[in-house]
Amino acid sequence: QVQLVESGGGLVQAGGSLRLSCKASGDLSDIGVMSWYRQAPGEQRDLVAEITRGGATTYVDAVKGRFTISRDNVDDTVYLQMHHVKPEDTAVYYCKAIVAVHVPSFFPVWGQGTLVSVSA
Repeated sequence: QVQLVESGGGLVQAGGSLRLSCKASGDLSDIGVMSWYRQAPGEQRDLVAEITRGGATTYVDAVKGRFTISRDNVDDTVYLQMHHVKPEDTAVYYCKAIVAVHVPSFFPVWGQGTLVSVSA
């Protein structure tokens, strides 16, 4: 069984910073792309940023220049450093990883979500 456990969410004032973490555990053979998504109340879940095993990154325009995604391939952890947060960043943030127990059979796994609330 593979699990993703997120941490680091909470309440932060606009303009502040927050760092989210997501650690993968279980019977893993390999981890491919790791991603952060977010879902605001009444909205769909949308991609925020993703990072390949080699470190190539992609960001949605709304967070470019403010958020940084990184990963530790030894610790099987992905991070989302958030700077200059805005009230519109308020959402539940979900971690997603494409993992393999038996290579090359990869499949997606989601974390349980962590709430980020940004006050004006």
